[in-house]
Amino acid sequence: MARRRKRKSRRRLEGRRILEMVPQYSIESGEDKPVTAARKFIHAEGIVPPALLLVKRNEHTTDRYFWAEKGLFGAQYVEENHFLFPSLRVMEEESDGIAVGAKR
Repeated sequence: MARRRKRKSRRRLEGRRILEMVPQYSIESGEDKPVTAARKFIHAEGIVPPALLLVKRNEHTTDRYFWAEKGLFGAQYVEENHFLFPSLRVMEEESDGIAVGAKR
């Protein structure tokens, strides 16, 4: 029996495309849990939203977090629900304007 491919969500792909334009920071969690390490890094560096944090938990696992105006969210949630974040809506409109201009 042939295996079916998992369908790719258009909404999530769109969210992933938008998140690629956000500034990214890579850190290691060290002794802290990944979300705690992300919060400490944001506070220490004074990072302003929107930002994407890639927190390396160990050599095999990296957790992704999105720093928004209203707090820290898992990146997968943000990909699926990018329309709920005002700062990403602005980036989406800017990218649409660039894409329209590129077609000419």
